[in-house]
Amino acid sequence: MTPARRSVHVRVPATSANLGPGFDTLGLALSAYDELTVTALPEGELEIEVTGSGAEEIPRDESHLIVRAIRHVFADAGRPAPGLRLVAHNGVPHGRGLGSSGAAVSAGVLAAKGLLEGDVELSENDLLRLATELEGHPDNVAPALFGGLTIAWVDERGPQHKKLLVHRGVAPVVFVPETTMSTSLARSLQPLQVPREDAVFNVSRSALLIAALTQSPELLLAATEDKLHQNYRAEAMPETHRLVQALRAAGFAAVVSGAGPSVLVLADGPGRRVEAAELVARVADTPWDALMLAVDFKGGTVRDIPVGAE
Repeated sequence: MTPARRSVHVRVPATSANLGPGFDTLGLALSAYDELTVTALPEGELEIEVTGSGAEEIPRDESHLIVRAIRHVFADAGRPAPGLRLVAHNGVPHGRGLGSSGAAVSAGVLAAKGLLEGDVELSENDLLRLATELEGHPDNVAPALFGGLTIAWVDERGPQHKKLLVHRGVAPVVFVPETTMSTSLARSLQPLQVPREDAVFNVSRSALLIAALTQSPELLLAATEDKLHQNYRAEAMPETHRLVQALRAAGFAAVVSGAGPSVLVLADGPGRRVEAAELVARVADTPWDALMLAVDFKGGTVRDIPVGAE
């Protein structure tokens, strides 16, 4: 049973999924964070405070994604859910292809793990399964939970992942526009079938991308080529498509971040990402915020907060 007033603090990184050819499989944790304090209250009570990205659009009731995730974990564990007080700051941009929903789901799952500590123990496999059940696919929640570069897949045991360390020469920069993009809309633009040669092309590039990210950053431009999803979504976000094309033409490993509309550049060195930002400032028709980020190797964290220290 979760004691009333028990509090935990959760920190979850942004993520970029697909990374070009690794559609619904590859994800990378990045150093922008959602932070959350959750306190168990008497059953039936609910208090929510939100600041940061998307705060004005986020519900303050049971439909809040973090609340739903916490309730889901408690139900799966066969425990009654407590009342909740959530104080959240969203550092992950919302609706920009940086895994904001995956971060919220992962934060809720980790918060529930912390609240249940000492009563129910949740393994990494449990966390990934529970988060995937809510998110629908594991490519964002795996790096949000575990950090680094993750390969995610689903087999007869459920969702699985493998975490890899990224070469220290890889320097990510994300270009974030003012506009947002619906993940469901982006997915609806893709065909159910693709030409065999396109599938083979992406298999080769995905394999190469693992080598480029872990051993050989000089191969990133070739390794981030894609024929499965980005071109099909181009008409829904033409500015994103044009920026990706301009960056790639200049030799930068640019891809659509997740479902877009942000653009991720996997630069082979910090100096190269500065050059990418200078190019974007010259060629873009509209403003793009340049986020100079690091790869997050730790993933989501949860810790107890002593009573009275919230």
